[in-house]
Amino acid sequence: MPLNRVPERRAGGWFVTLYAIVLILVGLALLAGGVVLVHLGGSWYYVVAGVLLVVAGELIRRRVFAGIGLFALGFIGTLAWAYAEVGTQFWPLVPRLSPWIVLGIVAALIAPSLRRRTRAASWGVAIALLAVGVAGFFAMFDEHGRIEATRPLAQVAVPDAQAQRDERWQYYGRTLDGHRFAPFDQIDPHNVGSLQVAWTFRTGDIPGKGAEDQTTPTQIGDGLYVCTPYQKVFALDVDTGKERWRFDPKSPDSKVWNRCRGVAYYDAAAFAKAHPDDATAQAAAGATSCAQRLFLGTTDARLIALDSATGQPCAGFGDGGTVDLKVGMGLVQPFYYMTTSENTVIGNRILVGGWVQDGASVDEPSGVIRAFSADTGELLWAWDPGNPDTTLLPPAGESYSRTTPNMWSTPSYDEKLDWAFLPMGGQTPDFWGGHRRPSSDAFGSSVVAIDMKTGKVQWHFQTTHHDLWDYDVPSQPALVDMPDGSGKTVAAVVQLTKRGQIFALDRATGKPITDVVEKPVPTNVVKSDRVSPTQPYSIGMPQVGNEPLTEADMWGATFLDQLWCRIEFRRMRYDGEFTLASEDAVNLQYPGNYGGFNWGSAAVDAQNDILYAGSMRMPLWGQYIPRAVADDPNAPGGHDGLHVQAGTPYGYRKGMFMSPLGVPCHAPPYGQLTAVDLKNHAILWQKPMGTVADTVLPFGIKAKLPFAIGMPVMGGPVATASGLVFFAGTYDYYLRAIDSATGKELWKGRLPVGAQATPMTYVSPRTGRQYVVIAAGGARQSPDRGDYIVAFALPNGATSNP
Repeated sequence: MPLNRVPERRAGGWFVTLYAIVLILVGLALLAGGVVLVHLGGSWYYVVAGVLLVVAGELIRRRVFAGIGLFALGFIGTLAWAYAEVGTQFWPLVPRLSPWIVLGIVAALIAPSLRRRTRAASWGVAIALLAVGVAGFFAMFDEHGRIEATRPLAQVAVPDAQAQRDERWQYYGRTLDGHRFAPFDQIDPHNVGSLQVAWTFRTGDIPGKGAEDQTTPTQIGDGLYVCTPYQKVFALDVDTGKERWRFDPKSPDSKVWNRCRGVAYYDAAAFAKAHPDDATAQAAAGATSCAQRLFLGTTDARLIALDSATGQPCAGFGDGGTVDLKVGMGLVQPFYYMTTSENTVIGNRILVGGWVQDGASVDEPSGVIRAFSADTGELLWAWDPGNPDTTLLPPAGESYSRTTPNMWSTPSYDEKLDWAFLPMGGQTPDFWGGHRRPSSDAFGSSVVAIDMKTGKVQWHFQTTHHDLWDYDVPSQPALVDMPDGSGKTVAAVVQLTKRGQIFALDRATGKPITDVVEKPVPTNVVKSDRVSPTQPYSIGMPQVGNEPLTEADMWGATFLDQLWCRIEFRRMRYDGEFTLASEDAVNLQYPGNYGGFNWGSAAVDAQNDILYAGSMRMPLWGQYIPRAVADDPNAPGGHDGLHVQAGTPYGYRKGMFMSPLGVPCHAPPYGQLTAVDLKNHAILWQKPMGTVADTVLPFGIKAKLPFAIGMPVMGGPVATASGLVFFAGTYDYYLRAIDSATGKELWKGRLPVGAQATPMTYVSPRTGRQYVVIAAGGARQSPDRGDYIVAFALPNGATSNP
């Protein structure tokens, strides 16, 4: 009998055999997958590791101590390989090392049964590996990959107590400049930990299929106004959440895209007082009702005006309180055109864009932008991106240009210029452009400055040329006065994009005020389409969440599904963020059409020149499919899944790039909150947002443990003068308060379900109490849904501020 072999009866029995079989099976899986990966041009590591594990397992099964040595060699080699690929980055190391640590602990424990004199050393190794494993487990609760703050912030001046009571949250961005900044200091970094639920209201309108609760309440005086995904409107008391009235527009359920991100407010009496010569305004203000009114958009393309005091339709607006937005549109198939974002009241005008069905056809309703009288509903002007000669209604028998770029998100407004700044989407269908008109190529995925008096375009700046990737401009432009480095400022438009690019443009001309360069991009487009040979890159501003992916970026819950993700990555067509679709290969799109940045937009502290924004990092796979398959009436359609793209040579199918275990195939974080220094054009701080605590794992099990992995985010941040940023759009069920100077989490309040809305805050004009309010209807990827409006406040008497 060999000296290094122990008799079977003294060598650990069945447990050692079982462990050996596990090593062999794992090794065979790694070897088989590794051979495929090498064939695709990938890493040789898995082949080598697989061979070592198979041989080590067989030796251990035979009770040969050399098997332990081979396992140790594989472990050491894995350490070297992992460091070479990802350095000391925590989350990328987890699936690479954790299986080896677990298997290594067992190997150390069974080693003495194969060679007795190794007992002390083996126990020492087992304890050391266990300590590393425990330390790694607890490290999962910490935030990794943070960028620490690089400069302190100055204290922001705030209005006095009465002025804070008189403030209002009138627009999606609170003000028309899109800052989402509240000049309040009652809740501050020192007392925010005492926040508690002040009241909760339930709408009874729980989102179903195709519906998401993304509303940001509007606050005017002692009234709070919210809408539901099915466009029901509720008026609540700001201090109690008690319902005052409700309005149900009887909107049809689209089952595809039910949204209401807010209701717009107009004070006809205040406007009439400021404009005594405006007869129309005087008549609206003198009516028996609707001197103050709300505007609501619906899934069947109605614009409804409601008396803010009673919730009753305003008889003097349109036809009995309603303007039909389908007028002039020609054919509008059900749910092919609707407003989903809050319409924007500017003076006595209401600016209306619209969401157009994604990816259905080359013949869809127009993306026309229109201004209506907020007093009467009369059409004041129209901008038809496909026909600038149509400035009101089209001639009889004609329609606005069909299938043009549209504005589905929120514009901003400069009162001095009397210009609105429009974030434009691309022309549908999103992943095909061979049929597009020159006007669509000019205005699609652009920022457009438009004169609010006439609807005439003043300038436009394109963020993606001939967009074939659904890189709409999703965020509300932020109007800021950017420092120019010489002690002066430039009136700027700062635009976030799905690409993770931040463009800073001169507000008067649309010219970049920080460096933008055109870089060559792939041009291997299918024959019947065309592509721009270059794309704009904003190299003078930080770029967030759009770094090119490599095989080393692939991830998973274990090294087995990480291997699967590596194989799929190698099989896909990937040439960077402008990878072009084809029929013969699945393409990988990153950042992807979720972003980067999305409709949540930024918050801006103008006094400190800091911009705060949430971003996602979620690659998508996609592929052209034959026309006959796309035209199958039983094929799943909608925003995700299949885009039919009728009238083009191909349909397009897409989905999130996930492992077989439902884990994203790329390394965390998947969602971040970033503070951008507008003085230095650099990241001030950055942090992952959200944990897996409420994430549903395979078999419907919730993770429970709050590993701070950084989850995909939806909705936007809100900043306050006291030095806080509030954010709620994560997969776990919390509203969070972040220190605006450092990025440190100071407080989190538990919500009944997740939220994907932007929070807001106000000071009650009656009690002087500051509230932070969030709509919680459910996180996007969670099955848990709700109908909650939750208000947080400090306990009564907890502050001496207003």
